[in-house]
Amino acid sequence: MSVRTLEIAWPDLGITVTAELDGRNPELADTLWNSLPYRSLQGHALVAGSHLYHVAPIHELLHTHPSERIADRREAPDGTVFLSGLQHLGIKYGELTEPMPAAPIGRIRESDLPGLLEAGQAIWDAVYSTKKQILVEVREAGTSGGHRIPRLTATDPAADRLLRDVHTETERIWLAEPVELADLHRGTIPSGAGSFDTVLPTLLFVNGETRPLGYASYGGLVRAAAGDMPLDSLRQMARLLVGVPAEFLGYCGLEKLWAFTQRFLDCLDRLDRDEFQALASQLALYINCLGGWNLHLFPWDAADELRQAGRPV
Repeated sequence: MSVRTLEIAWPDLGITVTAELDGRNPELADTLWNSLPYRSLQGHALVAGSHLYHVAPIHELLHTHPSERIADRREAPDGTVFLSGLQHLGIKYGELTEPMPAAPIGRIRESDLPGLLEAGQAIWDAVYSTKKQILVEVREAGTSGGHRIPRLTATDPAADRLLRDVHTETERIWLAEPVELADLHRGTIPSGAGSFDTVLPTLLFVNGETRPLGYASYGGLVRAAAGDMPLDSLRQMARLLVGVPAEFLGYCGLEKLWAFTQRFLDCLDRLDRDEFQALASQLALYINCLGGWNLHLFPWDAADELRQAGRPV
């Protein structure tokens, strides 16, 4: 069987690397292969070390279980490519500090590792300080690029309208910063959230609520639906998990997210299992996209002088 190869390109940096899918986790690898080509905002790990990741527009990543895991991704060779249930495609390019199990699908070619290192350093600078928006394109090797966000459907009219609206909004913000998040990071907060006119605490709380809402709450609901949790239990868990953080985020400026959440909760009792999973999946992708932008826009260098004791700068 011929080896499937990907090109991972950062056009703004003039860097392209080639990854070979090596047969590990074939189900996961297939979800990626079938989604190509796509583009996304490139991110960088903020607490784990030399690791690149971006949100991939692949609904199946939320519930596709890996058949093989590395117990500690710190031990993986540089250039290892991973997929995760957080809808991330990740690439290790140097030392990692976080001991975490991970699902590998392939490797960057040895000859491309210097280019990968150069890209990693430039992307770190962009995420941490300059805020330059660097896009990544993932495509089958030797093909032209492109992009699409998959749109799920439902037979219930209200649910299908919500799916359409969430999909449209996700397309709008996928490659361009969300206006509401950009305004928030500039200090424009219509509700006045932020005690005594502060901004940084509000940014911190928005980041702290958005990531688990997408990764754990909606991602968890998708996995529970795919794993045959009873439908009544799914509805109850949705009501317990998503309303409070979404309402808070709406107060902080993410009003569309709160409006979508209210519509989701309003139609819960009419949804069958497939419709529930479709809505939770579409909302997870949207919120994970918001989370990616928030991580990029956040002023991480605001306390640049605060460094770990005993570690070199």
